[in-house]
Amino acid sequence: MTETRKAHRREIFGWCMFDFANQAYTLLIITVVFGDLYTRLIVGDAPDYRLGNLLWSLALCLSYALVVVSAPLLGAVMDHARAKKRMLFASYLLTVGSTALLYYVQPGYVWLGFALIVISNTAYAAGESFIASFLPFLGERHELGHISGLGWALGYAGGLVSAGFVLAFLGEASAENFERMRWVGPFAAAFFLLAAIPTFLWLREPAIGERRRLRMAVAGTAYRRLLHTVRTVGDFPDLAWLFLSILFAMAGVYVIVAFSFIYGAQVIGWSEATRNLMFIVVQITALLGALLFGTLQGRLGGRITYALTLVLWIAAILAIHFVAPMTAALNEWLGLALRAEQVFLFAGLLSGLSLGSSQSVGRALVGMFAPESRAAELFGFWGLFSKLAAIFGIFGVGLLQWLFGLQGAVLFCILLFVLALLPLAAIDEARGLASARLADEGARADRT
Repeated sequence: MTETRKAHRREIFGWCMFDFANQAYTLLIITVVFGDLYTRLIVGDAPDYRLGNLLWSLALCLSYALVVVSAPLLGAVMDHARAKKRMLFASYLLTVGSTALLYYVQPGYVWLGFALIVISNTAYAAGESFIASFLPFLGERHELGHISGLGWALGYAGGLVSAGFVLAFLGEASAENFERMRWVGPFAAAFFLLAAIPTFLWLREPAIGERRRLRMAVAGTAYRRLLHTVRTVGDFPDLAWLFLSILFAMAGVYVIVAFSFIYGAQVIGWSEATRNLMFIVVQITALLGALLFGTLQGRLGGRITYALTLVLWIAAILAIHFVAPMTAALNEWLGLALRAEQVFLFAGLLSGLSLGSSQSVGRALVGMFAPESRAAELFGFWGLFSKLAAIFGIFGVGLLQWLFGLQGAVLFCILLFVLALLPLAAIDEARGLASARLADEGARADRT
């Protein structure tokens, strides 16, 4: 196996630009705009939108299920056939094309919208795993927290630019303004298409495996590699415990990402101005959280830093659920006349810090514990557990909100983040790093 040299700044910037580019999809389509359009206008089962919320949950869960069953195998193919950039490029084009087609989804076109969300979100979610598999090759293992934080921070900057433009120029998500809002799909697609160009210009294909044409024989070999990894999971106990923590943590994260702006519209009843301000607050605090906790990871270690992000999430969920009593208490104690939507911005601040930090630190920890020789395959498992978490979390909250309403269902997230904290007690960071180095030494010895 060829030794992999670490990246120059331009290559790291190219890798980070994919995070910058793809945030246009996750924010405009999943979090801020299209999810609200789909539940309130395209399905439109007012007053409580329970059917729209349920169908939205099902579309996301189906797309994540497709990633769950395919991501580890595709990762093994990428390692074996030296195909990381080729498969990343394919997922990128599929995301862009299917997102642009959302323009044709009008009120009543429930199943067209459903199908395009499944296709676009599957491609987007697979691309997340593909781009993450380059991380171990960008720096030394102790540097990965900082590099991952830079990527997430630039991603939230991209979200701020793209969604800020849409919210400012397309206006309110209403039936009267639908003809303008339907352009959100083509805009997100164009932003992703153009902003990711530096990634494919400057990011190198890691020298792992031998370049092969993507045929069925390659898939068969990759499948055997995958079985070997499953049988030898005991060689990476710390990575296994981390994946279990990620399963619960990402379940909570995906619930907030999918339902936070829907919650603001349906439960808080916020104004368009507060919605736009919330977006800005979340993006800026997520950017700062990614940078801050990426730096802390280098000083405190990945395990402790990751645990701090989960505690911060619990505080954020409590703030979201208790907005109304918090507003009443502040008004009584301080003699103010605050509205619930204004206090909800504080919950958004905590959520933003949690969002940027937890995802950045978790990704970096996987990069630290994953041998370079199996990077794409193990990041495929990261994708598997992350998207399995999304199915579990989003579908669970979708059912709970059907039964109890969205406000009560959000409390489920506290349990998820508490459960995510428990496996961290079994992680030995030094042992995890040593296991990764030992696996790479063995792979090089087998090669020679």
